[in-house]
Parts: sequence; C-alpha cells; structure tokens
Amino acid sequence: MPGYMNATDSSQEPRSGSALDDAPKAIPPLPDFNGRVLGSAAFCAIIVAGVVDGIFHQNMLWLLAAGLVWPHAMTLISRRIDLYRQPRIHQYLLLGECIIGGAVIGLTGLTPVPALAMTLMLMFSCLIVGGIYLWFYGTLLLSAVAGLVVGLMGVTDDFTTPVLTSVVSLLGTGIYICVTAYYTHIQARSLLAAKGQIQKQREQSIALSDKLSKYLSPQVWQSIFTGERDVRLETRRKKLSVFFSDIKGFTDLSEEMEPEGLTELLNNYFNEMSEVALRYGGTIDKFVGDSIMIFFGDPSSRGQKEDAQACVSMAIDMRNHMKIMRQRWRSQGIRTPLEIRMGISSGFVTVGNFGAENRMDYTIIGKEVNLASRLEQLAEPGQILVSYETFSLIKERIMCRDKGEITVKGFGRPVAIYEVIDFRRDLGPNRSFVEHEHAGFAMYLDSGKICERDRNAILEALEEAADRLREEESDR
Repeated sequence: MPGYMNATDSSQEPRSGSALDDAPKAIPPLPDFNGRVLGSAAFCAIIVAGVVDGIFHQNMLWLLAAGLVWPHAMTLISRRIDLYRQPRIHQYLLLGECIIGGAVIGLTGLTPVPALAMTLMLMFSCLIVGGIYLWFYGTLLLSAVAGLVVGLMGVTDDFTTPVLTSVVSLLGTGIYICVTAYYTHIQARSLLAAKGQIQKQREQSIALSDKLSKYLSPQVWQSIFTGERDVRLETRRKKLSVFFSDIKGFTDLSEEMEPEGLTELLNNYFNEMSEVALRYGGTIDKFVGDSIMIFFGDPSSRGQKEDAQACVSMAIDMRNHMKIMRQRWRSQGIRTPLEIRMGISSGFVTVGNFGAENRMDYTIIGKEVNLASRLEQLAEPGQILVSYETFSLIKERIMCRDKGEITVKGFGRPVAIYEVIDFRRDLGPNRSFVEHEHAGFAMYLDSGKICERDRNAILEALEEAADRLREEESDR
C-alpha cells in the first residue's frame, strides 16, 4: 500500500555508495500515516469491488484486514526505531510496499484496470518520495513479484473489467493522485515561503556580519565566521612580530585644527595605513589616539622569518606613504609637518581572547609588546626602530644600523636596538626610488611601481616643472 514519508535532513547520513543512495531525496507531500491510510483505502476498495463483481476470489477479502492494520503497524514501527530520521530507510520501506503491491496485483490475475490503478498509485508514490531512481527500483520489484505470483496462480481468464470495479479503481486512483497533488501544491508553497524567509534571514545575517567585521581585523573575523576558532576565553603562547606607530606633531596639530577637521584627517590616515597593513597580512589590534598597534603571526602565520619581514616591509611602506599623504595635507592647507615613528619587536607573547564571557577583546600581552611600544616612543620622526630579535630575522633583506642598547622595564639586561634603513635592493645606484622635499617642492618617485600608462604623464609633468624653473632662473 503506497504511503508518503516525512521530510528529514539527510545531510548527516552515511552513504553506502549504492545507486539507490544517489537518488534525490525529494520531500514528500503527505504525512506518513495519512498517505498510507489513503493508499490502503484505495486498495481495499478495489478488492471489494472485484469480489462483488466476481472477478476476484473471495479469499482476497482477508487483505482488507491487512490493509486496515498496515498504516497503524508502520506508524508504530517508525516511532519505535526512529525511521523519521532516516529517509533512506523510508525509501526501502516503500520498496517493500511495492513488493506487497506486486503480490496483490499478481493475485488479481493481472485484471487490466485494477492492476493498472494499483501500479499507478505505487509508482506515483515512488516518484514523489525518491524520484526516478526509486521509481525504477520500485517498478522492477513490483513487476518481478507480480510476474512470480502470476506464474504460480495463473492469469485471469477474462481481461474485461466490470463497470463497478473499473469505476472504483479509477475513482480510487484519481482521488489518491488528486489529494497527494493538492498536498504537494500546499507543501511547495510552504517551501517557497520558507525559502524566501531563509533568503531574507541570510541577507540580514550577511549585512550584520559585514557590519560586525568593521570591529574586527579581517583575519580574526574570518577565523570566527568560518568556524576555525571558537569565541571563548582562551589564550596561547606564540612568537609574533609586534608593531607600534604614532604621529609626531599630532598634538600640536590638534591645537590648531577644529575637532571635525582633525577627526577627518585622522580617519583618513587610519584608513590608508590600514590598507597598507592588510596588504602585508597584518592583524590590526587597535587604534589609540593617533597610535596603531598591529601584529603578525596570528591567527595565520607564514613562519617567524616571513612574518617579521612582512612587518618591517609594511613599516617601510607606511613611512614612504606618509610622504605622499604629507603632500596631500600640505595642499589642503595643513602646514604642521606630520611624521610617523615606529617600533617593532619579535618574540613570544600571549595571544587570544581576553576579558569577560560577555565582552571579549582579541589582543596580545607580554614584554615584547611593551618593548615595541618603548621603541616607538624612542624613535625619531620618520624612524623605524627594531629589536635585536627582529633584526636577526630581517637582516638578509633589509639594511639596518646599530643604535646601541637601551634599558627596558621587564628585561633583565640592556636591549640592543637597530634602525631600519631600507631594503637592500633599493640601496646604491640601482635603487628604484628618488625623493626630495624642500619648501615649495616635494617629490617621491618609486619607479618600480609606475606602470607604462602613467610613465609619459609623469615625464611631461617633470619636464614642465623643469622648464618653469629654468624660465624663472633666466629672468633673474
């Protein structure tokens, strides 16, 4: 007797690799019990009509009891073994019903109309519950069993079907198909509504996560939302490279500018420096006043040496970019010279989530953090100071100058420090950059970053400036 299985999520099921396992898990339209009751009632009505018309043997009336008990028995079994959580078992159960249905069809002697009606109901159930795969296996089993029973019991002598049996068969099949089609329509509408709601919630979640991502470094946000890291109070020891910077002259500028203009300038500075940091893979920890704290090596790391080199490379790029920003600010009427100073230290720190269960801060603590902050405070405008540990990791690629030793709280011995000069490849006659800054003139040229499209425009601008200076010189 055909019945329909309740929809469940099959994503957690183990796959056995059989062809039936690959069948699409279509969501059935009728509850399990109701579907079986309707199918069993149609089967029983066809058998009764056939017995009344005399084309079926009276012994087939015992199938009425089985048809009445079947839905209740299957519901009881389903509850006991929790079949509602196993869609594949539901499909196997429907295949069992195809076997029983094939036997009943065989007992009818393949009387055309009743046999066709029962077959249609069973195949319709297979198509909806399991798609073409279940329909194929169901048809195969039904045909095999019906053929076996017919081989044992024989085929009907008269292939004409009386009116009553034909009417009941067609009416029962029609009602079964119409009712299940109606439930399919209702469920399809419900699924569409649910899909729309899920899509709406998904868009809201994306918008919310995008807003929340502004408060976290991209690396931290990604590790949380991809499930790589749990949001709980936990820390670990790890070797990182820590960077601090601030703006020399910012305090004087804050006394000259209005708060609104100062805020806009500071946000613009933070925005551009953040882009530089992210380009090198740095994790932005926090902004404090005009200071920036960044670290390399967590939550993702390319190795201690690569992290240190990326950190110092970022600092050099920031120092160079500050010259471009200074020209822009000068054109906006800001005359106070703003210089960036930076400190970098490498070593073991404690990194992770600090705070309370309901309010956490992903940050780092340790003496290397204090050392980087101290180096930033000691640095002159435009200077990058690094610890000996950082120097040992970057010295092959970056030229540094020994600046002696300093005493730092938390360190038992004086700490050797070094000043970053530049990349070794950019030193000497083959360097890719040229820079000059005087009253009324500022230029920063990095030929390695100029594309062919901009080269002619830059040459024309330089020639025009040179012609102007020559004309003024000749007029004197």
